[in-house]
Amino acid sequence: MTKSRRQFLNRASLTLMASAAACRRAAQNPAALPPGAPPAFGTAPPVGPAVSPATFAEAQKLVQVPLTPAARQMAAGNWRKAMAPLYERRTGPRKLALAPSLAPASRWDPVLPGQPGATAEPPARDRFLRTKAAPDPLPAADRDLAFAPLTQLARWVETRKLTSERLTRIYLERLERFDPKLRCVITLTRDLALAQAKQADLEIAAGKYRGPLHGIPWGAKDLVDTAGIPTTYGAEPYRSRLPAQDAAVVHRLHQAGAVLVAKLSMGALALNDIWFGGQTMNPWLLEEGASGSSAGPGAATAAGLVAFSIGSETGGSIVSPAMRCGITGLRPTYGRVPRTGAMTLCWSLDKLGPMTRGVEDAMLVLQAIHGPDPGDVASRPSRLDFDSAAPVQGLRVGYFPGWMKESPATDVDRAALRTAAKLGMVPVEVALPDWPYGSLNVILFAEAAAAFEELTLSGGLNQLKVQVPDAWPNLFRQARFLSAVDFVQADRLRRGVAQEMARIFSQVDLLLAPSLRDEMLTIGNFTGHPSLTFRAGFVEVSEARSDWAPDPANPLPKFSPPRRVPHGVTLIGRLFDEGTLARAGLAFERALNVAAERPPGF
Repeated sequence: MTKSRRQFLNRASLTLMASAAACRRAAQNPAALPPGAPPAFGTAPPVGPAVSPATFAEAQKLVQVPLTPAARQMAAGNWRKAMAPLYERRTGPRKLALAPSLAPASRWDPVLPGQPGATAEPPARDRFLRTKAAPDPLPAADRDLAFAPLTQLARWVETRKLTSERLTRIYLERLERFDPKLRCVITLTRDLALAQAKQADLEIAAGKYRGPLHGIPWGAKDLVDTAGIPTTYGAEPYRSRLPAQDAAVVHRLHQAGAVLVAKLSMGALALNDIWFGGQTMNPWLLEEGASGSSAGPGAATAAGLVAFSIGSETGGSIVSPAMRCGITGLRPTYGRVPRTGAMTLCWSLDKLGPMTRGVEDAMLVLQAIHGPDPGDVASRPSRLDFDSAAPVQGLRVGYFPGWMKESPATDVDRAALRTAAKLGMVPVEVALPDWPYGSLNVILFAEAAAAFEELTLSGGLNQLKVQVPDAWPNLFRQARFLSAVDFVQADRLRRGVAQEMARIFSQVDLLLAPSLRDEMLTIGNFTGHPSLTFRAGFVEVSEARSDWAPDPANPLPKFSPPRRVPHGVTLIGRLFDEGTLARAGLAFERALNVAAERPPGF
């Protein structure tokens, strides 16, 4: 090729490229702008489907923002140039998929400026003082071993009175025997469990004891990734999902020597208690669901199928199954436990926490899993301070007088408040403003719909078993029509609610509230405060309970005479003060003396 021909082709290519660039600039800026004129809103090329004033007349009903006819006319005439181009990431030529691990740039920090923990200084070392009492004699019956508290199991394994392999085989056998009744197991990890148990026994025999979880069998809610083991989110579209890496909490429990025996059921995509294998049932009342979304961890722990489990909470998913199944559920402070490798439902709300049969058990698990991880931008360094023998006299226990007099409070809740006074704690009346706390759920629905946007737009949600109006498929679709302005306003309200909680905790050390009081479930989750739910007594129910909205076509079973079931109360603590929560919870547990009773038939 001659030099002149190469020069011509090069010049021609450059000319074509320059022409294309000029065309792009012209398309982006159709109006010729004089030098120094800034770009203006509403001057992009028109894109998207045509809209009319009638479109806005109907849409304004969804967000309840009235527009005049003139305003609708102006909005419709300009929409395809002003607002439709903002959807380019999802619908335009430069469509961009966002990786599931990519968290929003804006994130919730539960610690307000000026509060303890607001500075970036590294926390002091943990202080963790377990109960020093010698373990009870080793029971002969496998069933008694299965229901033993983690505190006892740990001492027996540590002193080699009980091997991890024997305990693991007991739990594996029980999981296989009782799962047909409960539907709480998604994947039984038999081979891994037996290998881990044998390794634990070898290490302990060699004097390499890793701590109180070494050799202890546990179950994981099936939203924390397990390398080479399915993690299904309880949802049909993910039944074959096989992670390559362990979630941070799974890795930490492996490092602690714990033995994974099962991936436990959860309501599909972390809502309620129905998954692709059916409904997980309450061991205390097999005619009703275990409640969700940590249904499998709740049922398996209550039925003595695992020594402990890991659940998650976004808006009640540890508290509710812990209360209904009669176990202890610890929802840690937001940011205390990293969520790296766990399913995201809501970046600013999701929390992972222990579900156990006793209060101190929960703290033993929390000690192993807490601490920051670079994969979770919301996780933060924090100190865990727990002394099982510390006194509770003088602790100020806040309560809401009106809430204690009406449903869902019961005689068990009121008796717990009286018990606080008998233990030397000081009940203190507190109050919150009469605000529309449910408005905060704009954040939950918007974030959840964003987390599963691709599943929604691809039609994958149609595969989910439950398609009722209060299930995720409908809610995710509806959330597309929430207002971004209202999202910001809900975020501002959230800060105001956090300030109100800070005011209350300047007056008290902890709160006692009915576990399923809607306002406090919402407030505590959105402000990130820790909670501890534990069995405090028993109530009688004449009808099965459900997480789902009433369906007249499918009435719930009724009981005559009523059935006796456990009932839990909930303590809420200061941010990153799980130690005080557990100290008070231990005192309640010992005084009430109802935690040891087992569900009949298990």
